[in-house]
Amino acid sequence: MIPNIQKILYATDLSPNSVYALRYAINSAINHHADIIILHVFEKVDPASNAWLDPYLYEDRHKKIYSEHIIETKDLIKKRLGAIRENELKELKKDPELEDIIISIEISEGVPAEEILSKAEELNCDAIIMGTHSKGIIANTFLGSTAKRVLRRTRKPVFIIPLPKGETDIDLHDD
Repeated sequence: MIPNIQKILYATDLSPNSVYALRYAINSAINHHADIIILHVFEKVDPASNAWLDPYLYEDRHKKIYSEHIIETKDLIKKRLGAIRENELKELKKDPELEDIIISIEISEGVPAEEILSKAEELNCDAIIMGTHSKGIIANTFLGSTAKRVLRRTRKPVFIIPLPKGETDIDLHDD
């Protein structure tokens, strides 16, 4: 028997191509009557860069910058959700409210694959949806490193959504 999907973790790197995968997450949630949790992971600054920055950024200033970055990131995600609502969801006969589908926007800091796996477990998600952006000649042979690490280490269904060749994403004007 196929397990029932009730909660989806949509992991995004906020690249322009990630909106294509967000469409899949929203469509899957609508079709399965599931909730979505959106996750963005800030990669930790490597120790060498941290050592270079420490003399210039006091702890209070660093916390303030981090807090501002979280707010900006959540605002960008909400802006993208608004664009999808305006451009695409109105065409559905049953226009679902994104506020009912998306139950939270999570921002964390760490190694992206580890954070995705940790949050999927912590939040009891039934599936993970994430995009991948193809780069170069070997794009058809290899997945992105984060997607590959998630696939190797989870027992949950993972949907990796590539941007189709020749496809352009919705114009979001992320100014």
